[in-house]
Amino acid sequence: MARHTIGIIVGSNRRASINRRLALALARLLEDRFDVRFIAIDDLPIYNGDLEGHRPAAVDRFTDAVRGVDALLFVSPEHNRSLTALLKNAIDWGSKPTDRNVWRDKPAAITGTSMGAIGTAVGQQHLRQILGILGMTVMGGEAYISFTPEPVDADGHFLDESRRAFLAAYMDRFATLVEKLS
Repeated sequence: MARHTIGIIVGSNRRASINRRLALALARLLEDRFDVRFIAIDDLPIYNGDLEGHRPAAVDRFTDAVRGVDALLFVSPEHNRSLTALLKNAIDWGSKPTDRNVWRDKPAAITGTSMGAIGTAVGQQHLRQILGILGMTVMGGEAYISFTPEPVDADGHFLDESRRAFLAAYMDRFATLVEKLS
């Protein structure tokens, strides 16, 4: 039986993104059971319906990548108590035109980290609402991670065993959801 593929989308384009570091650590937790692919979103132009007739190559690359995975893991910071503009832009490109919505019927899990005490709680709730509207099956539960003290190093290795265990259990639940829905 072929292994399922998990796409990871990081909602930050910072070179030193703490969410990218967390995503690397989560990928390590998933790679024994799934093929894991990072899907880049930082090269997408701002969504503009005028471009629909002649989509930029970066948009085609992105939508093909999303279409080619079985499930998605979103790891994103929170900007002004919402998702990042970068991530919202990618979601908009993937949802248009409506009859080619690449998000529909895919399982998803959401997490993110910040320096604050509540992690990315509010942004995750907003993202959950958007993904549900687009037809994704969003895993229940919450994974709000405060980055203080640092839970992972620059190479995506866990430094904190309690957070590794918590996130491993969260990824196990995601793996179960993906396998049940496939």
